[in-house]
Amino acid sequence: MRQGGSRTVQNQQLPLVSIIIATYNAATHLPGCLDSITAQAYPAIEVIIVDGGSTDDTITVLQQYNAYVNRWVSEPDKGIYDALNKGTGLATGKWLYFLGADDRLLTGFSAMAQQLKDEDTIYYGNTKAEGPLFTGEFSAYRLAKYCINHQSIFYPAKVFQKYQYSLKYRIYADYALNLQVWGDKSIKKQYVDIPVAWYNLTGFSAVANDEAFKHDKPQIIKKSMGWLMYLRFLYKRRKEQSRPGSNFY
Repeated sequence: MRQGGSRTVQNQQLPLVSIIIATYNAATHLPGCLDSITAQAYPAIEVIIVDGGSTDDTITVLQQYNAYVNRWVSEPDKGIYDALNKGTGLATGKWLYFLGADDRLLTGFSAMAQQLKDEDTIYYGNTKAEGPLFTGEFSAYRLAKYCINHQSIFYPAKVFQKYQYSLKYRIYADYALNLQVWGDKSIKKQYVDIPVAWYNLTGFSAVANDEAFKHDKPQIIKKSMGWLMYLRFLYKRRKEQSRPGSNFY
């Protein structure tokens, strides 16, 4: 295992936000991602990078940005969500935020960070992309139908004392986790109409498939949100899948 990172956060007046990034052979995209973080006005940011043992120049980039990264590790892993689970264990912030190496923070990230008040609440805003994304406020039923973009969400750290990303799902483990937490009545959800990040729609999650999650999704909904939501979702799915060309799952 290779590891590094030396930056310490000096500001103690604002809640610390840990930005967790999973990388693998990301040398092309990572500098732009890190530059978008260092450009933020919000000062209480911790950067955690978990690399899957890259064979390109990713480690060189990490060493170049060592003064801006609080901690990074590079070792073989079992995929993106294994890396993110490791990142939650390394993070020390009261709030956790997940970013792809090919995504970019917008100035709205700092504005959202200023909204973080209640550590029993998930706060989420909007993301932008060169293509359609589901944005706006999500009820439990809307989430049962459609995936919320991962890069729009600020999680209180206590969420990951209770939940982890399931390694069974290669692409939609974040969706599975969000179904669980939206069904958890002890965790409040607060939407703030602020654009937080630019999301790369051509990344791995956009082009790969996750049949295991699609198969399990109804049962996750039933377990997390109850029978009524489960039956309502099944009715919606049956209706949507009867349409020609539907990719609803």
